[in-house]
Amino acid sequence: MESLSQKPEVSEIVFVNWADRWQVYQRLQELEIPCSCATNQPLRVHIADVAAAVQLWSVTKQLTAPRQDLVCVLERCWRFLAY
Repeated sequence: MESLSQKPEVSEIVFVNWADRWQVYQRLQELEIPCSCATNQPLRVHIADVAAAVQLWSVTKQLTAPRQDLVCVLERCWRFLAY
């Protein structure tokens, strides 16, 4: 019988632009998030916890969001820190 305290682990296929997937893969490797990216295959990421999911979201957002959106987020953070 499985313990209820065990956290589920998920392996996800992440669909990103083929030109960007190696950059996403390398950043996830730097963050020590298990992933694989074979030639002509989608990026696969092993999500073990919420922190890994948020980091994956952040990495992909940095590459896919319009520059102006990223500037707005950064400006909001600076305003928040100023208070």
